[in-house]
Amino acid sequence: MESSSETFSARILTQINEVSEAEWDAHLPDGSHPFLSWRFLHALEASGCAADETGWIPRHIWLEDEKGNSLGAAPLYAKLHSQGEYVFDHGWADALARAGGQYYPKLQCSVPFTPATGPRLLATSPAHKRALATAMVSACQQWEMSGIHLTFLQENDRKVLNEMGFAAREDRQFHFINRDYKDFDSFLASLTSRKRKNIRKERKAAQEGVVIKRLTGDDLKDEHWDVFYQCYLDTGQRKWGRPYLNREFFARMQETMRDDICLVMAWVNGDPIAAALNFIGSDALYGRNWGALIDKPFLHFELCYYQAIEAGLERGLPRVEAGAQGEHKLSRGYEPVATHSAHYLAHPGLQAAVENYLVREREAVEHEIKILDQHTPFKKSEG
Repeated sequence: MESSSETFSARILTQINEVSEAEWDAHLPDGSHPFLSWRFLHALEASGCAADETGWIPRHIWLEDEKGNSLGAAPLYAKLHSQGEYVFDHGWADALARAGGQYYPKLQCSVPFTPATGPRLLATSPAHKRALATAMVSACQQWEMSGIHLTFLQENDRKVLNEMGFAAREDRQFHFINRDYKDFDSFLASLTSRKRKNIRKERKAAQEGVVIKRLTGDDLKDEHWDVFYQCYLDTGQRKWGRPYLNREFFARMQETMRDDICLVMAWVNGDPIAAALNFIGSDALYGRNWGALIDKPFLHFELCYYQAIEAGLERGLPRVEAGAQGEHKLSRGYEPVATHSAHYLAHPGLQAAVENYLVREREAVEHEIKILDQHTPFKKSEG
C-alpha cells in the first residue's frame, strides 16, 4: 500500500527487516527504548512470536519524503484477536458483533506482549507523527478493518492523536519512582515504620537458604536462559494456558540484547529455583517475566520487586516499571501511575459509544489513582 499527504509517502513493511537496524533505530528518540529497537521487534518476528500464524501480522508504517528519505516509522500489526495487548477491548468486540459487525481483523500499534509505555509514532515533528497516523487510518479503511489501537502512549504521541480525534483511554500501573535514593536502605527510610519492617521481614524470609544473583551482559549464559524458560512456561501455563514467547526468542535476546537485560536468578543448594527477567532502558528498568520451580514464600516479591529496585538504584534509573496489574505492589513501594492509549473505530456508532464510555472510565481510573495514592507506604509529610 502507498498513501501520500503533501510531500510524504507511506509504505507498509510486512517484515521489519525490509529496513536495516540503523535505519529503524535512527527514528527512536534520544535514550534507550529497548522494546522499540529493531533488534527486539526483529526477534519477535524471526522467532515466530509476532507472525501471521500467531495473529500478530507485521504491517509497520514507513514514512518517506519525495526523495525517498525516511521521515518516521511506527510498529503496526494486523490483529486477529486481542491477546497479548494488556489493554482490554473484548467488550467492544462483543458489542460490534451484536450489531452485526466484525471486529477482527483490527490494527494494533504497540510492542507485542509488552505493557510498557514508549514512543509509537517514531518521528520528531508533529507533522510527521500526523502523517504516520493518517497512513494508519488510510490502511484501516482500505483493508476494511474495524479500527486502530495505539497503546501505552507517551505524551507527545497522545497530543497528536487527540487533535486528530482519536478516543483517549486511561488505565493504571504501579511504578517505583526513584526519589534520589542512594540505595535500598535510603528507600526504606522513606517508608512508615510498619511497612519498612514488613519489607525487611519478607526479604529475610525470601533470602533464607537462597543465593540470588543479577546477571547481565556476558554473565548471561544459555544455561541461565534454559532455567528461565522453564520458569516462564510454568507461570504462563498456570495463568494463561499458552505462553506468548518461545525459546528461540530468548535465544535471540541472548545473542543480540544481553547487555540490555538484567536476569535475576535464585538457587538453593546449587539448584536453580526461580528467575525474573528485566530489560534496561536509559530511564527505566522494565520488569517483564518471572517464574519459580518451587513454592517459597515472598520469593516473587524479592526477585520481581525488591531486586528490581536495587538494580534500578544501582544504575541511577529514575523508575522501575513492574508491568501490568498488581495492587500488591503498592505496599512494596510501587506507586500508581496512569497509562494511556488512543483508539480509532471505523464504525461511527461504536466510536460514539466507546467515546461516551471512556469519559466515565477515565474518571473512574483517575479517582482510583487518587485513592491508591493515599495508601502508599511512604511517610506522610507534615503541614
